[in-house]
Amino acid sequence: MTINEVKNADSIQLDVDGRVDTTTAPQLQNALLTAFQKSKTIIINFDKVAYISSAGLRALLIGQKTATSKGGSMTIINANDSVKEVFEVTGFIDILTLA
Repeated sequence: MTINEVKNADSIQLDVDGRVDTTTAPQLQNALLTAFQKSKTIIINFDKVAYISSAGLRALLIGQKTATSKGGSMTIINANDSVKEVFEVTGFIDILTLA
C-alpha cells in the first residue's frame, strides 16, 4: 500500500493505493495521525482501495476519534461498493463521514 499526502489550502488529502489490511493498517494510522498534526481537516481518497480489514477499520476509528478530539473532520471519498459494504455491515457507516 502507498499513501500520498496532498496539501490543500485548508486540508490534507491522503491518496491511499492498495489493500488496507493487518500489514498496512499501521501505515494508514500513522499517516492519519501525522496529517492531523498539520491540519484539522483530512480527506482520505479510497479511489484505489479494493479491500479493508478490521485492522483498517480500527485505523479509521482512531482517525475519526482524533478528528473529534481536535474539533476537526475526516472524510472518506471515492470508496467503492465493496468497501462501503464493509462500512455498512460493521456499522462504521454511522461513525465515518463518506462523500
